[in-house]
Amino acid sequence: MKNYNPLINKMIICFFAFSMFGITYSPESNAQYKGIDDTIAKYRKGELIIQAKRGSQVTVEQLRHEFWFGCAIPNSLAGSMSQNNLKQFKEKFLENFNAGVTENALKWAIMEPRKDQENYAVIDTILSWTEKNHIPLRGHNLFWGIARSPNTGQQYVQQWVMELDDNELRQRIQERAERITKRYKGRFAEYDLNNEMIHGNYYEDRLGPEITKLMAQWALNGDPDAKLWVNDYDILISDSPLGIGLPEYMAHIRNLLKQGIPIAGLGVQGHSYLETFDRRELKNALDSLAVFNLPIRITEFNMPGMRSKYRQSQLTHVQEEAKAKEIVDFYRICFAHPAVEGILMWGFWEGANWIPSSSLYKRDWTPTPAAEDYKDLIFNEWWTKVSGTTDNKGLFSTPAFYGKYRVTVNGISKEIDLTKEKGKVIVDFRK
Repeated sequence: MKNYNPLINKMIICFFAFSMFGITYSPESNAQYKGIDDTIAKYRKGELIIQAKRGSQVTVEQLRHEFWFGCAIPNSLAGSMSQNNLKQFKEKFLENFNAGVTENALKWAIMEPRKDQENYAVIDTILSWTEKNHIPLRGHNLFWGIARSPNTGQQYVQQWVMELDDNELRQRIQERAERITKRYKGRFAEYDLNNEMIHGNYYEDRLGPEITKLMAQWALNGDPDAKLWVNDYDILISDSPLGIGLPEYMAHIRNLLKQGIPIAGLGVQGHSYLETFDRRELKNALDSLAVFNLPIRITEFNMPGMRSKYRQSQLTHVQEEAKAKEIVDFYRICFAHPAVEGILMWGFWEGANWIPSSSLYKRDWTPTPAAEDYKDLIFNEWWTKVSGTTDNKGLFSTPAFYGKYRVTVNGISKEIDLTKEKGKVIVDFRK
């Protein structure tokens, strides 16, 4: 019998998709929590108040979100893509995202694989493009102290760095920290200071625990306003194969703060998953991290994740539908949490994504169901566009998502920022 209820059809699709992914579907365990839309309205909306002559025609149009909906930018943006792919990449990036992060360009091992042979060209190209398009960019990362990855076996600390004696190593760390932040002063919105420290810290192992505080001090020598973040993985799950996760991360953060290290924010990677995630576990982890009263970003999100057997697969349409639901649910829970200030995917196009199956767009730029649902969520459901007329007192007020707006009254327009920090903004058209 054919079923014409679209909601039921969606549930049927997801049921079979979860079965195909090898997941036991439970409506209770996979549902978003009750009242989530009210929570989103509470924490993600402020008030726009327009003052004008009574009876004036008012249009409020959102131009961008304050919340970061971002994505990693690969080195291939600087030249190795074909002209058509480069054009498509830039267009689709700007259609979908308002923030970025360097996927590899800033990493020391990528910038200086051989001693004294540094490559700034890729970073300069990426920064030039993001600045032109008003895209804030995270610098990932100043240092990465995992000598060899437990997941891939790849070496992340260059051999020539390992061959330095302790004094030379300390000097090289200082020079890099000061050189990078000075060269790019005011251009990176924030930096990951030393990536994935709870999973490996070659520099502390060699030079002692005080080196992390020195890294921060040296980075601030180059740019006193630099924002230094910590960043790690397996924080949002409870069953890490390595046995290192949220408790260790929280202890690590406490230790850094106790030392007086100026941590500006907490990065939690979101690509540790299989094909789904535990909704309650995600919220509980974010609640736990919120005790530090520091901003949180989901810095590296993929679904399916890095432990999925489908990571290199071409998903069926039914599996793509299930993926879309997972992504939307993940974004809803994070957007509803007051401590979270952004989510950054770690790739959105199959042609430049370390987990191709997690992409929003196929290699030929065909959008997946996830692309369509993502855009509907960010630019429709979470987007403010209203019109009306000022009342007898010349006022027009509307709740609105935090972000940049164009307000037009009787054909005259002004652009304003409604920020979470202020909560409301008054736009005066009476002058």
